[in-house]
Amino acid sequence: MTHRRGAILLLVLVVVSLLSLVAMTFAELMRSEYLATRLHGRQVQARVATDSGIDMLLAFLAQDEELIKDQGGIYDNPAAFQQGKVYAANWLDDDDRRRRCNFSIVAPTVQEDGMIGGARFGLEDESARVNLNTLLVADAAEEGGGRRILMALPGMSESPDIADAILDWIDPDDETREFGAEIDYYSGLNPPYAPKNGPLETIEELLLVKGVTPELLLGADWNLNHSLELNEQEFSATVGGVDNSDGALNHGWAAYLTLYSAERNLRPDGTAKIDVNGDDLEKLHADLEEALGAEMATFIVAYRQAGPYNGSQRGERIGSRKLDLKRPGSVKLQTVLDLVGPDVRPSFPGDDGRQERVVLKTPFPDNPIAMRFFLPLLMDHLSVNPQPTIPGRININQAPRTVLLGIPGLEPETVDEIISTRDFEVTDERPERRHETWLLSEGIVDLDQMKELMPFVTGGGRVYRAQIVGYFDKGGPSFRIETVIDATSDVPRVLFWRDISHLGRGYPLSWLGVSSDE
Repeated sequence: MTHRRGAILLLVLVVVSLLSLVAMTFAELMRSEYLATRLHGRQVQARVATDSGIDMLLAFLAQDEELIKDQGGIYDNPAAFQQGKVYAANWLDDDDRRRRCNFSIVAPTVQEDGMIGGARFGLEDESARVNLNTLLVADAAEEGGGRRILMALPGMSESPDIADAILDWIDPDDETREFGAEIDYYSGLNPPYAPKNGPLETIEELLLVKGVTPELLLGADWNLNHSLELNEQEFSATVGGVDNSDGALNHGWAAYLTLYSAERNLRPDGTAKIDVNGDDLEKLHADLEEALGAEMATFIVAYRQAGPYNGSQRGERIGSRKLDLKRPGSVKLQTVLDLVGPDVRPSFPGDDGRQERVVLKTPFPDNPIAMRFFLPLLMDHLSVNPQPTIPGRININQAPRTVLLGIPGLEPETVDEIISTRDFEVTDERPERRHETWLLSEGIVDLDQMKELMPFVTGGGRVYRAQIVGYFDKGGPSFRIETVIDATSDVPRVLFWRDISHLGRGYPLSWLGVSSDE
């Protein structure tokens, strides 16, 4: 009997132990579930912080350009773009740093030598990149223009076949360029496929093009934080078998390419520019007179009617002469700069009803000093393109040296002068630099060179790229995205959104703005 009682006690102890183990396992499981749920919640908060960053950008870019400038601008503005705070409603008065969620808006820095290196708090103008979907326009503007732009990319000069293959991939025909590839090449691959023969939808689509490798396209900056860590530096010396001793390929070709760049073709007040090639000369004269005054309006309409005069007869001031505005225009301008330099010799109705031809002196002389006054006025109000936006031109104020070197008509010495002279963001001291024609008014190029450059360059675009990082003061989960925002219209919109959180936060908390002594 005593022996049986001992067995029961042992059985009870085993059952209690098992129940305790089950309880402990259940408690540990519940704790793990709680921590996982909490972690997920914080990850959601970090993602929502990046959404707040997008909303902030949309509101910021919807403002008038002068208001944006008054708030520090968009190029390098830590006050606006570093460590924006995001709180849940019940945490507004909470001092627990673990609950403080922030976002920062980051873009790559173009250094003084024109190379990409490091990061800043601001936005990247997409017009500082080469727009792949407008390369064929460059080809139409100048024979081989598209190839020249691509050949300036680091490492591309060693692979001219890739440049032609990219152009063949985009152009609508099946004719193979000198070093290119068309359907006959791609149909022989395993598995076979066909070239796009149309606009690209993503930059990564280039990986389908003959000769393009991930190393060349994406570079050595594996975590996309615009700088090289120790694990990336060894790989950076040679990228894809191409010498990278100057560091130009650290970020790959993708850092120099876009599909989205565009600029506003509007006046500073947001209204449409005056189309100087319009057929209704009465309306054209009225619009010009309101914007520029009677003398300039009469001269421009006279140019449309009679074209440039290059004879030896000396020009007169326009004075009070009145044109016959019912006479149609016989000349269209290729660029606004066609007005600069020549006089005109239009016909004016005389008192006896007969036409009198008079040489009119230009109010737009080919003189750098005078240009500083009238060029910004012309560029603000006039256009030869009636469209509200212009895609694909390159921002000479912010583009890296590699991109500038590819612009047809720009020699390396001119590129170096632009880089040493330019301002990344237009200032009140030099407002004329909002237009690309500052190259002309400051004597960096002459009038003929500037006319050749006009199809390719601009003073600034209105589509922007940035990374937005959502993070907590005390570390923990983070969320990082890359986005492109179109601000060419009054209501900015998101064109592109990509989650790059799998690459990590990318930037130290101390750089993002978190103070260690708080």
